[in-house]
Amino acid sequence: MTTFGKGEEQRAGIDRRAILATLAASSAAFAAGSAQAQEGHEHHGDHAGQGGHEHGHADAPAHKALVDKALDCVKRGEVCISHCISMLGKGDTSLKDCLRSVLTMMPSCEALARLAALDAKRLREFAKVCGDICADCQAECKKHQDHHAACKACGEACGECAEECRKII
Repeated sequence: MTTFGKGEEQRAGIDRRAILATLAASSAAFAAGSAQAQEGHEHHGDHAGQGGHEHGHADAPAHKALVDKALDCVKRGEVCISHCISMLGKGDTSLKDCLRSVLTMMPSCEALARLAALDAKRLREFAKVCGDICADCQAECKKHQDHHAACKACGEACGECAEECRKII
């Protein structure tokens, strides 16, 4: 068990809070942007002789299931990160590798959701890498799933996302 001196603990607390605030803000901004992208937009009037949605817009992204699974990883990852940081704050370093794994998974899944929503040109290549990252995160979370519900939920979400990634590669 690692113990922090008073000054180190205070600095670690500030750093953890700053990290959480940054992660929460970026995830919220991404989720809001993804929700807007998924909602589409309404058309009023006639566009050069075309009425309504007749100019090629789809109501849902081509890879909606992948978007949903990736964002579920992000959502469950946020809870797992908070739990890991809380445990680290109590001096329990057993989840440090889990935290590292989730912090790697989060931006990968955020990018995956964006690329999937856009049906991006390099989606398949990125899905291969992200699927591997999710599988790594799932494996790390499995080590702790019997003692930590947040790890279990995150691991399950990562497993589902990795499976969804395999469907398109």
